[in-house]
Amino acid sequence: MSKPVVAIVGRPNVGKSTIFNRIVGERLAIVEDVPGVTRDRIYSKAEWLNREFNVIDTGGIEIGEEPLFVQMKHQAEIAIDEADVIIFLADGRDGVTGADEEVASLLLRSKKPVILGVNKIDNPEMEKYIYEFYALGIGEVYPISGSHGIGVGDLLDSVIHHFPAEAEDEYEEDTIRMSVIGRPNVGKSSIVNAVLGEERVIVSDIPGTTRDAVDTVFERDGQEYAMIDTAGMRKRGKVYENTEKYSVMRALRAIERSDVVLMVINGEEGIREQDKKIAGYAEEAGRALVMVVNKWDAVEKDDKTMARFTEEVRDHFQFLTYAPVLFISAKTKQRMQHLLPIVKQAADNHKLRVPTNVLNDVILDAVIMNPTPTESNRRLRINYATQVAVGPPTIVLFVNDPELLHFSYRRYLENKLREAFHFEATPIKIIARRKSD
Repeated sequence: MSKPVVAIVGRPNVGKSTIFNRIVGERLAIVEDVPGVTRDRIYSKAEWLNREFNVIDTGGIEIGEEPLFVQMKHQAEIAIDEADVIIFLADGRDGVTGADEEVASLLLRSKKPVILGVNKIDNPEMEKYIYEFYALGIGEVYPISGSHGIGVGDLLDSVIHHFPAEAEDEYEEDTIRMSVIGRPNVGKSSIVNAVLGEERVIVSDIPGTTRDAVDTVFERDGQEYAMIDTAGMRKRGKVYENTEKYSVMRALRAIERSDVVLMVINGEEGIREQDKKIAGYAEEAGRALVMVVNKWDAVEKDDKTMARFTEEVRDHFQFLTYAPVLFISAKTKQRMQHLLPIVKQAADNHKLRVPTNVLNDVILDAVIMNPTPTESNRRLRINYATQVAVGPPTIVLFVNDPELLHFSYRRYLENKLREAFHFEATPIKIIARRKSD
């Protein structure tokens, strides 16, 4: 099921990226004491008290050259749309500003849980500066220091207290859950309509027209499918039209609820950097993935065009060598009949479980063909292999020293497993653990 989403909202230069990095435990967002410096990754996973959640740093959302208050309102509106809980961040050294009051008013009207953190309270003597923030009407005020980590734990305690209850899976175990992701205007809605055979989703040539949707369950050739709500792609007018980067965030919920993800590329436009980012999140989530090149009817072709485009896909998506590439036209229904059979095969491979004895035979043969690497006169020794999970297939290797399993040899073993068990369309996780004596 999808993880709760926490958005960090606040005017520029209050420390949103610092708090984001502190919560996720990595320096993913650029931190610099200059307003508007956050440029790239705005999303990551985090965990607190055994609850996993997604974090958005809204400082990463760029909304053109609009006035400050308008820009802050847009960012807050996006956070309201996406988040289960909102962290409203202010600067204790500056006191309450007009921008703080503007965003606070908007957040209060949203009826979403809002946790107010006052940043840059670096020592107990500075806590006297927090009291004026009660006038914003948010409720409890949490003094924190992003640079030192002070008070962040108390803030997160309050955040997870407001998470929605964990829901049970709403579908039967054999239902294949699939979603369609990609940049705006690559034809996602048209593909959904073509699969379902009816106009369930509004289709328009204007990017950003897909609105809130509901999952659609249907049956084909005896197999039940659930077309996951592609809320990851819905937009709200001009608020989102200038924030294409944010389409990554819109895809997350759909990805996490899916077994199989259809990553759609506009064949007419070609591959964009944003395509790689969106596909990367599906790969990180461990979902089966099919690359779907849409609008192929609009491409001028010769007998080598498809091969050249496939090579381009492989070049740009080197981390997705296992993903099949399907060229379609949702408009003309060209090759659409191949889509669901590929989805079914991808789902089967994603849940494939290999008998332990057969798995160890393949690993042993691989080691005989290409002996394990050595480092400092120590050779990697693989004692035993076992599959511990599916969705995606997860293999644990019990070894003498996990540090000796280098990336290149891990990739070699993965390729041998794919050759033996036809793991097309699904990632494989290989985990090395030290064999206990």
